[in-house]
Amino acid sequence: MRSFRLPADDLEYAVLVELWQLGTASVRELHERLARPQGLVYTTTAKVVDRLREKGLVQRLRKGHAYLYSPRVAREEVERARAQSAVKRLLGPVPHAAVAALVEAVDAVDPALLDALERAVAARRKSKHGT
Repeated sequence: MRSFRLPADDLEYAVLVELWQLGTASVRELHERLARPQGLVYTTTAKVVDRLREKGLVQRLRKGHAYLYSPRVAREEVERARAQSAVKRLLGPVPHAAVAALVEAVDAVDPALLDALERAVAARRKSKHGT
């Protein structure tokens, strides 16, 4: 597993999503795709790409006078780390009450999800114990 830090905000994540979709892009290409919807100036896009590079999430390759950027970490790996971080924040230091509230919330949204959650827990336990 590679060492990286998670995107700090929605803008960093949006730039990373664009890179996952494009595979490789210059800052200009990323800016053109994000500028209007996000209301960005070019220098903001460039700073965000540079921060993602410092965090180990993207890499750059010099091509002529420009740099091309590509994801260094797979989307699935980042999504898994984001989910784990969110769950840790949600559950806090005493997770039992939060877990009970989460089960109630899942049941309120879609009771069938409880069955899916139960199967996922059973599968996880089975894979951890090798049975």
